[in-house]
Amino acid sequence: MRKTHGLLALLFLSLTVLSARAELTIEITHGVDNPTVIAVSPIESGQRILPEDISQIVSADLERSGLFQAIDRSNMLSFPRTSGEVYYRDWRVLGAQYLVYGNAERQQDGRIKVTFGLNEILGEKAVLSQVVYGTDGNIRDIAHYISDKVYEAITGIRGAFSTRIAYVTATPGRNNQLVYRLMVADADGARERMMLESREPLMSPTWSPDGKELAYVSFETGRPAVFRQRLNDATREQLTNFKGLNGAPAWSPDGRKMALVLSKDGNPEIYVLDMATRQFTRITNHFAIDTEPNWTPDGKALIFTSDRGGSPQIYKMVLATGAMERVTFRGSYNARPRLAPDGRTLVLVHRDGGQFHIASQDLISGDFRILTSTFLDESPTVAPNGAMLLYATKRGSKNLLAAVSIDAGVKFLLPSREGDVREPAWSPFLN
Repeated sequence: MRKTHGLLALLFLSLTVLSARAELTIEITHGVDNPTVIAVSPIESGQRILPEDISQIVSADLERSGLFQAIDRSNMLSFPRTSGEVYYRDWRVLGAQYLVYGNAERQQDGRIKVTFGLNEILGEKAVLSQVVYGTDGNIRDIAHYISDKVYEAITGIRGAFSTRIAYVTATPGRNNQLVYRLMVADADGARERMMLESREPLMSPTWSPDGKELAYVSFETGRPAVFRQRLNDATREQLTNFKGLNGAPAWSPDGRKMALVLSKDGNPEIYVLDMATRQFTRITNHFAIDTEPNWTPDGKALIFTSDRGGSPQIYKMVLATGAMERVTFRGSYNARPRLAPDGRTLVLVHRDGGQFHIASQDLISGDFRILTSTFLDESPTVAPNGAMLLYATKRGSKNLLAAVSIDAGVKFLLPSREGDVREPAWSPFLN
């Protein structure tokens, strides 16, 4: 992959460069009515203080899901490190339904061995017991791993706390000119890293299926162009350089192709780029605007936005046959389609009463639900476990990210401490 050199407006940072603090904060605004009460006992090393508090990270992860209420450490009657140290009566008094406990040990090679478990209090039984190894530098990875395993053991759904998110920030720079940054962070906003900085707009980040690259749109050449960029060393490559529109990249599930929008032939149409041969294949051919393509999980079809019916609606095209069908019919505006991993739940931007909200539609039953009540909602992206989605919205005059569960029962905000944040993209599972 060739490196792109050039404009002084750009600054490339490898993933080893970390920001001093996370730009995103978490504000939980709504959880389920009867959350599962869980206690997370301190997981510590008696030999040496760990650089971060594993249990605090696990508690925060679980509470952010909206499904759990963590017991404050100051109210705990004991701090068990093994299953044999658990006195169930003490935890029943506190109303705990589950208890997470563990122990961290420093190994001779410097690694940290964390043994952790999950017990059900009412049934007085062990549910989960595992050992994980790591270093001081990936304590948060260990904590997120524990959160994933606990979440899955209780809910039956794979946890997504170890995933990452990409997004674009816009902050005023010199002469009040906006500076755009492509950022990558943990799903909780921690360990934020800047991948690219530009004085020209950055848009539409999307993850490769293996989670090792991002594709996005940059205006650095004077017109929109699609780039791909590796996360481990920030090496990047320009994929399109056509006149007119070059936008909305979306990797195929196998990573071999990329759907995008080009207007090189005069009208915005959907194309598919073969990543090996660099050949473009035109998929749509209509005088209307076809845009915002996204793949079905099996890679056999594309869903996209088109106004070929007179207003923006969602359509599906089977690639092998070219068979086309309209998917949405409710209201006069439905756009930015994204499919949950089950291939059944469609997430989209829907205009309702003059306001833009995030909605979902069951492609089998037709059930249509408006999930958000915030203002000017856009750019939905679904977590790889299908439980939550992120989107961009506004609070006052500020752009920020928000999250809502697919059933709309859980909601939280991720505002930036400074500047606006927009264009979220949730990574695939990374392990």
